[in-house]
Formats: sequence, C-alpha cells, structure tokens
Amino acid sequence: MTCSGVAARRALWVGGCVRRCGTGVRCGSTAAARVRTPSVTDGVAWTDNTAVATVYFVPFPETIQRGRPAPRITLAHSAYFDHNATTPVDPRVAEVMVEWLGARHGNPSSAHRYGQAAREAVESARAEVARLLQAAPQEVVFTASGTEANNAVLRALFEGFGGHLVLSGFEHPSVETTASWLAARGVDVARVAPRPHGCVEAGDLLAQVRPDTRLVALMLANNELGTIQPVEEVARRCRDLGVPVLCDAVQAAGKVAIDVVALGVDYLTVGAHKFHGPLGAAALWLRQGARFAPLLLGGSQESRVRAGTENVPAIVGFGRAAALAAEELGDRSRSLARLRDRFEAAVLREIPGAVVHGAARPRLPNTSSVRFAGIDAHALLIRLDLRGYAVSTGAACASGVVEPSRTLAALGLSAPEAKGTLRVSFGITNTEAAVDSLLPVLAQEVAALRHEAAGAAIAASTRVAAGSVA
Repeated sequence: MTCSGVAARRALWVGGCVRRCGTGVRCGSTAAARVRTPSVTDGVAWTDNTAVATVYFVPFPETIQRGRPAPRITLAHSAYFDHNATTPVDPRVAEVMVEWLGARHGNPSSAHRYGQAAREAVESARAEVARLLQAAPQEVVFTASGTEANNAVLRALFEGFGGHLVLSGFEHPSVETTASWLAARGVDVARVAPRPHGCVEAGDLLAQVRPDTRLVALMLANNELGTIQPVEEVARRCRDLGVPVLCDAVQAAGKVAIDVVALGVDYLTVGAHKFHGPLGAAALWLRQGARFAPLLLGGSQESRVRAGTENVPAIVGFGRAAALAAEELGDRSRSLARLRDRFEAAVLREIPGAVVHGAARPRLPNTSSVRFAGIDAHALLIRLDLRGYAVSTGAACASGVVEPSRTLAALGLSAPEAKGTLRVSFGITNTEAAVDSLLPVLAQEVAALRHEAAGAAIAASTRVAAGSVA
C-alpha cells in the first residue's frame, strides 16, 4: 500500500486512522492500524514493510510544502454546519449545569436537604421538558439518550411476545437496528419505503397494519432530509385500529412545535443535545395507560419506569434548554429557515447539477440535503473540513468503507447519487455571513472534484484504449 504525493496531501486523520482521501486512494487496514495521530501542524511518517508515507493535516491542500509545518485550523476559526449531529451547548444552559457540577450536589432519592434540592431541580426540569411537548410532567421519563428511549419501547412491546411491527424504511438506527434484532427473535417486521419526495405516505404505512400488529413506528422528522412525516394522520387512524404508535421526535424537538396530544401518539422520544442542551440527557414521553415495562431494572427512580440515579447536571441542562427552546421557538425557526433558504437558493443558482432532496415537502427549518452530480460527498466533506467548514454526508463510513446512506437508498437513489449527497444543518450560532462564506468554497471544491473525476475518467479510457491497441 502506498499513500504519497497528492493522496498524502489530502488524507484526513480521524481517531488515529486515515480515511479515504479526495483522490479515491484508500489506506489499507494494516497500514491504518499502525498510524499514530499527528499534531495538526506536523507531518508524520510511518513505516510498513512495503511503504513509507508522510501525511499532513492542513486547511488548504495546495499550500503543502513537504518538510515544513502546515498552517493550523482551530475550532475558533471554523464554521459548524452539522447541527443535526449535535449542537453546541447554549452558554445559558452551561451556566445552570455548572452549579450542579460543583457547589450543588445530591442524590434525588436522598431524604436530606441535599437530596431534596436535587429532587426539586430534576422535577423543575421535567416540567420544562413537558412544557416543550405540551404534555403532563408525570408522563415524562428521563433517559440517557434517544437510543435508550426507543429501545425501551420496542423491547417492552415485543421481547418475549412476538407479533408484528410496522416502521418506515428510514427510521433512526436505534429503531431500525432494534427492529432487526427483534426480527431475529421471531418478530415479523414490515418496513415501508418513503416516496421519492422524502416522506412516507400514511396510506402505505397503514396498509401494512394487521390484526396482530403491536406497534407502528414513525419518526416526526427525518434526520438526513429534514422532511416532516405524517405522524398525526397515522396515529389517528392507528388509534381507531387499537394500535399504538412510537414517534422518534429527537431531530424535531426544539425546531418545530410539538403537541403530543394533537399528534395522538402513545410514545415519543426527545434528546437534549439536538437543541443546545447537553449530551447524555433525553426523555421518553409515555401516554398515560400506554403499555410499557422497564428496560433497566434496579431502584425506584423515575416512578419505577427507568432505574438508575438521575444525572442531575445533565437533566438540569436539559430542562433549561427545553425552556429556552419553547420561549424562542418562533424566532429560531424563522432564522434557521432564512439561512437554509439563502443557502439552497445560492447553491441551485451557482452550482450546476445540484438537487435539493425533499424541497417540495414540509421540512425542518434548519436542514438541507443536497446532491451534487458527479462527485463523492465524502471527499467533499474532507475538503470542506480542511478549509474550516463542518458538514455531513449522506453516507456512513464503517471499517474504512464508505457505504451509501440507507435513507437515501430508501428514496430510490442509486449508489452514486446517494454518495454524492451532502447534509448541511444550521443552528442558532450560524449567521448569514458564515453561510455566505461557505458558498464560494463549496462551489470551488465541487468544481475541483468534478475536474479530478473527469481527468481520472479520461486517463482510464486512455489506458483501456492503449490496452486494446496492444
């Protein structure tokens, strides 16, 4: 394996491993396993029996000078456009959390004043989360993540019971993977593909419901496309059929208004870190009387629904983030939509062959999924990161191999189309100036990748022609 020249100049270090670079050269697992993460300002050489490579981590690949330090990019000089992955903690949230990481402390289950103060803080946060969902506080159960909450519902309803589960074809992995786990244990799972416009049709989903259906799972907003799903219509008709509905609203909470009563679902999950709260704090809303059994067994916390001592600092932060989201929802949504629309209009105007997924349907105000014909979005992500812009792709990278997004494949996109899709998700810290600075860089890098792809295609055809002559 050789990684040198242009390939070395464009490699990206992630967790001590070299991912596929912008030229299409991919490092082998043996070599990657022997790499040590470098300083961002240094070149680092590693040796294998057959190769020596020097890899630089730099903002502008063309500025590389072998053997000299590269200019450094810091987080302070970069722009973050990946808010659907996670959001920065709001300073107002961090402020209340810090109190419970130092001067204030206590186990909410303790009877003394420290414990009771902690209990009061947890219950106050519960009330704020309930207000965000327009729910009753006693119906809100704190968990460590949306993944835990989704798992808890699915396993409570199916583990040991069997039956039939209906879900959309592009649910979050915490639902999809658990469904596959249940299927391996005898549960009959029906997946309903979304239409090309990015939404599941209610009729398609309901057509799969049978007398033995124990649950229908449909997310409120897709995390890659931002498209809003017809949860209210599905829940209303499922209620007539006596079938409960699980709604993963993790991506939607804090960006669009949620009213659990109006939605008509039986289970709904949210996570703090998607709307400027801390990681490690989430909630499951349970409709009163909904079937449920705890996933975690132990103490009597969370009304015996979820055992384990409550993470008071994270829950307090969750409550503050929920309160701010509820108070500022209208302003936030309008601001985010303006940024998204500004970005998309410029992309469609300036970059030939760009397509916005789901634009014809209601979407989250902050999410833009854009396909660029003729490029590899993973390579584009790397190039943008090197120039100080953090975005996401419509692809998943596992074991060094980039696979097309399951969501985009479910829309009927081909593998090249899915691999050419970039997700840009805006947050309240973004500005019009930051968006405007991203746009020319994005256009430059798309053009550069297309130029490289065209050159590689010409070179390949030349080799084929030369071989034929020979």
